[in-house]
Amino acid sequence: MSGPRRQDVFASRTRPLVAARTALLVIDAQNWVMDEKNRQPRPQFYEDARGFVIPNIARLADAARRHGVEVVYTVMENFTEDGRDRSLDYKLSNFFIPKGSHDAKVIDELRPGRDEMVIPKTSSSLFNSTNFEYLVRNIGIDTIAVTGFLTDQCVDHTIRDGADRGFHMICVSDGVATDTRERHAAALNAFKGYCRTETTASLLAAMERDFGAG
Repeated sequence: MSGPRRQDVFASRTRPLVAARTALLVIDAQNWVMDEKNRQPRPQFYEDARGFVIPNIARLADAARRHGVEVVYTVMENFTEDGRDRSLDYKLSNFFIPKGSHDAKVIDELRPGRDEMVIPKTSSSLFNSTNFEYLVRNIGIDTIAVTGFLTDQCVDHTIRDGADRGFHMICVSDGVATDTRERHAAALNAFKGYCRTETTASLLAAMERDFGAG
């Protein structure tokens, strides 16, 4: 009777983190997303994003830098002036973020460090429209902790794609948000089979435990 190799059997998705092989990914924490005045009404999203999600991402980014973990940002941003490079879904959704614009910039509260990558994308998953996978494999990353927006769109797609490509994916449940809390909870439940789920507090504790004082 055949069976899996011993090294292919895992008790759970939780394993010790290795700083040099771990990245913190911040998805679409940009001015366009947080422009409450000019976007569709979604009060729960803005309340949660400003109330705890953005502060949680900031805490994680600070800890990641302290421990030598790669911090990577991705933003929705056209590669061309007229946006012809955007995915069909972005065109159908009327997502148009001009290249180099204020809307395409990471919000001030989460401003990237001098040598941290900010990768423009024009699709829900940055695995589909960027060289993100090539870059993180060059660095030696095999584990990606995901934060940012929106839980049931770009976060969802990125986690599923990353898992299918052989990365250990972590979703920070209070480091992501979407338009409503109901949608947020449904998304976490829908893609939980593709990732390890942590809170900000539990991931920070794991960093301290696995990386040491740093």
